[in-house]
Amino acid sequence: MKILAFGGAGYIGSHVVRALIDNGHKVAVFDNMSSGRHENLFPDTQFIEGDILDFSRVRYALEGGYDAFIHLAAYKAAGESMIVPEKYSLNNISGTINLLNAAVGAGIKMMVFSSSAAVYGEPKYLPVDEAHPTEPQNYYGFTKLQIERILHWYDRLKGLRFAALRYFNAAGYDVQGRISGLEIKPENLLPVMMETASGIRPELSIFGDDWDTPDGTCVRDYVHVTDLADAHVKALEYISSEKSSLMVNLGSQNGISVKEMVEKAREITGREVPAKIAPRRPGDPAKLVASSQKAQKLLGWKAQYSDAGTLIDSTWKVYQKAAGRR
Repeated sequence: MKILAFGGAGYIGSHVVRALIDNGHKVAVFDNMSSGRHENLFPDTQFIEGDILDFSRVRYALEGGYDAFIHLAAYKAAGESMIVPEKYSLNNISGTINLLNAAVGAGIKMMVFSSSAAVYGEPKYLPVDEAHPTEPQNYYGFTKLQIERILHWYDRLKGLRFAALRYFNAAGYDVQGRISGLEIKPENLLPVMMETASGIRPELSIFGDDWDTPDGTCVRDYVHVTDLADAHVKALEYISSEKSSLMVNLGSQNGISVKEMVEKAREITGREVPAKIAPRRPGDPAKLVASSQKAQKLLGWKAQYSDAGTLIDSTWKVYQKAAGRR
């Protein structure tokens, strides 16, 4: 298939593009490079620079004879979304509507959407499955949920089939070492640990050590980005062959605590990785673990690289490579 990846130069996007190419698809990348990196672009992909808020540019791009598109072009900082919701409304919701309208105009009938476990909010039971109530606790999660609802209507009214993939905590780097562009201003635990191990940050903060978990620190479900990328390929193949839309969780189904991640990082990097205990953050659940049984059943997908060792080792190698360039 010929596929256009919006946000394909970003952290997750570049891994998805790589997986699509590896599976024989022809891929082009559309990105405004606000968080994308030029080193994440592959020689065998066409690059179109543009913003999803520019409808004429999006329409021009999608009229290039594509069979499907991947949508990864969203702002994703949950905390920021609570401060500047207008930024998230405009880019995430209005930008997506631009993509959908342009795709309908171009006669494209398939898309894969990068959604989030943030649509669920505070977990009412564990593991979290797709039947769990959707009550987002931040505006970022709200935008993802609203987009999913819009997708259902475009499927119903315009025949645009979609796969909405609800990621849990994406982490790690390409296990073959082919992607080396670091995230810009990362906020997630693993890159913050790597910046601390590299001396970019003086220390990392552990937000609370008195949670109702075995070691007192929050437990999260980390899914390796290589596993996520594989799921995008399988989801696209599913909606193409089954002629129906899809919504699934993508997680490892295993919880790893913050303390466990820090200890494993110290072991793998051989660095001190200074950490301090900070106050809890409002809205943080003590534990969040996915059920990915639906993805396994429908897509034949299962996380293969999402253990703590692989997550940290693949990321540390990229940070070491970046340090060698500085």
